[in-house]
Amino acid sequence: MTTKMFGTGVARVEDQRFLRGHGTYADDLLVDDPRLLHAAVLRSPHAHARILDINVDDVLEVDGVVAVWTYDDLTDAMAEPLPLLIPHPTLTHGRTQYALAKDEVNYVGEAIAFVVATDRYVAEDALDRIRVSYETLPAVVGIDAARKAERLVHDDVPGNVAARMEQNTGDVEAALARSPHRLSLDWDIERSACMPMEGRGVVGRWDPDTSRLTVWSSTQTSTGVRGCISAKLGLDLAAVDVITPDVGGGFGVKINHPWPEELLVPLAAKTLGVPVKFTEDRREHFISSAHERAQQHHVEVGFDDDGRIIGLDVRFWHDNGAYIPYGLIVPIVASTQLLGPYKPEVYRVVFDSLYTNTVIVTPYRGAGRPQGCFVMERTIDAIAKALGKDRVEVRRANFIQPDEFPYDQGLIFQDGRELEYDSGNYPALLDKLLTLIDWDGFPAYQAEMAAQGRRVGIGLACYVEGTGAGPYEGAHVHIETSGKVKVATGLTTQGQGHQTSFAQIVADTLGVRFEDVEITTGDTRKMPYAVGTFASRAAVMSGSAIHLAALRAKEKALRIAAEALEVDEADLEIADGVVGVKGTDAQIDLGTVAVLSNPLRYAFDEASKRATQFSVGDPGKPPVAEDDEPGLEGKDFYSPSRSTFASGMHAAILETDPDTAEITILKYAVVHDCGNVINPMIVEGQIHGGVAQGIGGALYERMAYDDSGQLLNASYMDFLMPFVTEIPDSIAIDHQETPSPLNPLGIKGAGEAGVIPVSAVFAAAIEDAERIPITAMPISPSELFELRRHHNS
Repeated sequence: MTTKMFGTGVARVEDQRFLRGHGTYADDLLVDDPRLLHAAVLRSPHAHARILDINVDDVLEVDGVVAVWTYDDLTDAMAEPLPLLIPHPTLTHGRTQYALAKDEVNYVGEAIAFVVATDRYVAEDALDRIRVSYETLPAVVGIDAARKAERLVHDDVPGNVAARMEQNTGDVEAALARSPHRLSLDWDIERSACMPMEGRGVVGRWDPDTSRLTVWSSTQTSTGVRGCISAKLGLDLAAVDVITPDVGGGFGVKINHPWPEELLVPLAAKTLGVPVKFTEDRREHFISSAHERAQQHHVEVGFDDDGRIIGLDVRFWHDNGAYIPYGLIVPIVASTQLLGPYKPEVYRVVFDSLYTNTVIVTPYRGAGRPQGCFVMERTIDAIAKALGKDRVEVRRANFIQPDEFPYDQGLIFQDGRELEYDSGNYPALLDKLLTLIDWDGFPAYQAEMAAQGRRVGIGLACYVEGTGAGPYEGAHVHIETSGKVKVATGLTTQGQGHQTSFAQIVADTLGVRFEDVEITTGDTRKMPYAVGTFASRAAVMSGSAIHLAALRAKEKALRIAAEALEVDEADLEIADGVVGVKGTDAQIDLGTVAVLSNPLRYAFDEASKRATQFSVGDPGKPPVAEDDEPGLEGKDFYSPSRSTFASGMHAAILETDPDTAEITILKYAVVHDCGNVINPMIVEGQIHGGVAQGIGGALYERMAYDDSGQLLNASYMDFLMPFVTEIPDSIAIDHQETPSPLNPLGIKGAGEAGVIPVSAVFAAAIEDAERIPITAMPISPSELFELRRHHNS
């Protein structure tokens, strides 16, 4: 009997290939093709300037340079602005950049010219020959400057406001007025960015014989890139193939599509008739990809004697950078996921999304949730402090209860659907967390450490994460005559373990051996329609689609096998890739069933256990219905009614050095609920990685701009990230499973869970250790030192 795969910690099948250095990334492609050309991009040195003239006369004199493009060389759709990917009714001033700058640049790093040469070194040398005349303009840097609007990023955008959005669940002024207690609070999170080890990479190849364009891109949305290339280059969609090779990390920065290079490389490949490659260097990633996080929040909260929130009024400002191709996803998520597992009586949130002369903002792992969680959890802590209550008890007083699901928060989520939580048990999650971190035993430990002159503090934070957003994903499952099962789904893979977890789903659904399943992702030749990998949606969306497609293949296999074995379908079962009649020795393997799936010329011989071919005049009936399509396969799409809502809670014990203000993690604990768990080991790996990124966001990572819009720390020499020495040796993890009723597998997403509450946890623990209010993140030892000095003065 086939061993059940779903829910087991099967070792990741993809790991050995990567550990042995056999991965294939964009920069590894076509390296032996002697025709391959390389591209480099001239980028603006100014944050805000008008382009008066671009002179490229000297460029083509450089030996090895093949071509150069500026905006004036672009035609038709290529000369239009890049698409606004996710419009919104409140986004009244949406602006996107051009593939190459037209007339004006609005951030340091904006693409101005594109050079193709025999190698990257020659292309970069040629960039120095391009002469650009600028009229520099004042730059708008940071939220404060954008709010003042003394200068504008775009002349036709009043107040630098791309959008203002409000949602509410009632009369918040009345709720605040009737509250026995009230607090006014301000919370800030600075601009940061994800730093995948592999930057962006694009390779294009045009085949003049077939008039087909093949593009390899290190992207999270291969089908989106395909659609944009097709539209911008005026090609039939069917004439464009986009393949995502191995991707060395995404974390959200590779969602945006298309990047200018994803259009310019295919354009060059088609125009020149030879393969062209662009590989981003590290500085380019800092100054021309995408950032996230920066928000300022002002909170008015009213509550009763038990800490129950009566009125919650949040006003915040979001820095969306110079352009806004990805719409309002980040601030919408922040504004709605801020509520977490709580149920204030009345909630109002208003946000402005603001233009600044800095790199664009698109979702970074967590995508607005870390900001929202920080604001809500710090507000809960402030309520507890004001009332002199335990932080745990105030959380319990505000939790949505298990018998209240599904729970409608009365807002609209990022997917345009109601913010309705599908399932959960927050009190039980909290109980698990308190046990893991030994919350009740901490006061004695803190006193013991204080007697030794050591400062330790404890913090916790709770979150709810909307996952599995639509609109759809699809899958194709094909059982070959060898008995192997080939599965394709359109979304991409950046290390999540899809080849393992998706194979587990197929093995269980079909009743085949796990090792006989092969998964392909991100290849439009095999699955031309998909959405992409982001927002913790892969398992929910593609996992469900794969399950449904496998069911279709199974139904057909049973139908064919029943005819071949002359039994009823209900009498059959599939195990280890063999279809057998229950209670008998009669059986047929799936490979043979795949042979029989040809409806014209094959029949099954019971004696030889083989499929035999008919001749035209043979009597007998092929074992497949005449209206069946050839092949043993299934294809299906899954579209959810709304997002699923995972949840979790983190806690940490930190130590702050009384002299140097260094911050050390002594213990970290996580409890997570992602519904039914496909592979616990993979989920725990996601949590570990997320916590590491969360620690980076809490203590290290920030983008340091000066007033002129120059990024001062655009290298790994200056941009701090945690090393392995800064990550806890072990993280205590426990799982809770409250299955989602919204999809056939009962699963929820887990990809971003580890990062969401970390800043809130650290702020709470540092405040507990220092007895100093912590209102902004990230926090460095020098900043903590200054807070101490100011607090004690």
